[in-house]
Amino acid sequence: MAIEVFNRYEHKYLLDRETYEKIIKIMDEHMELDSHNKNHESYTIANIYFDTDDDYLIRHSLEKPKYKEKLRMRAYGVPCEKSQVFLEIKKKCNGLVNKRRTKLSLEEAYKLAESGEMPPVKEYMNEQVLHEIVYFLHNYKLKPKVYLAYNRIAYFEKGNPDLRISFDTDIRARRYDVHLEDGDYGERLLGDDMYLMEIKTARAMPLWLAHTLTELGIHRRSFSKYGTEFTHFVHSDLYQNQISKERRA
Repeated sequence: MAIEVFNRYEHKYLLDRETYEKIIKIMDEHMELDSHNKNHESYTIANIYFDTDDDYLIRHSLEKPKYKEKLRMRAYGVPCEKSQVFLEIKKKCNGLVNKRRTKLSLEEAYKLAESGEMPPVKEYMNEQVLHEIVYFLHNYKLKPKVYLAYNRIAYFEKGNPDLRISFDTDIRARRYDVHLEDGDYGERLLGDDMYLMEIKTARAMPLWLAHTLTELGIHRRSFSKYGTEFTHFVHSDLYQNQISKERRA
């Protein structure tokens, strides 16, 4: 069974293409490609982020609190009704990330998200996580707000599956057609030659990795895909028109 509960620290870095190409060569010396990345070809991760009517979860997250949480639906590529997807609760407390997820079909995931009712538990589902998701949905009264996708290349360290490093590019999002099966398209959030690198581990970084970051002058920075999308949205004409209508109502 795939791992459904994760506890780890996530460190993020924004890279230009030149730096990305340098560090990829070093990754190939020390780490193994994810099984989805044959011949260094990226795979697509597509998500739906859930939030309240007034976007409470992402607004709270952008305030950088010690504790924050979110709910998303995740698929690999463009799914159909019977495709397997994940519903995930992601929490962050004092820098430690806890992710809990369960498998469902796309049809089952939509039904659960809309009704907020516990589905009949099947062998591929995680019952405890399902209960947590039901509580989460009722507690916040969530609805699907944003479709967000990106292309990923991921690595595991040889002999140390605890360490995972991913490179995401072509991050795109939309607030219309917020369904995974509607297709993979949206407005881009980063430039063509920008990559988001994430180092995920429950332990300290290995020395070779720490030395690599120092030698290449790569420094940590705060970056949230959903947060970046929301920041773009609140500066858009669409958001300003929405606020004007609410004020006139």
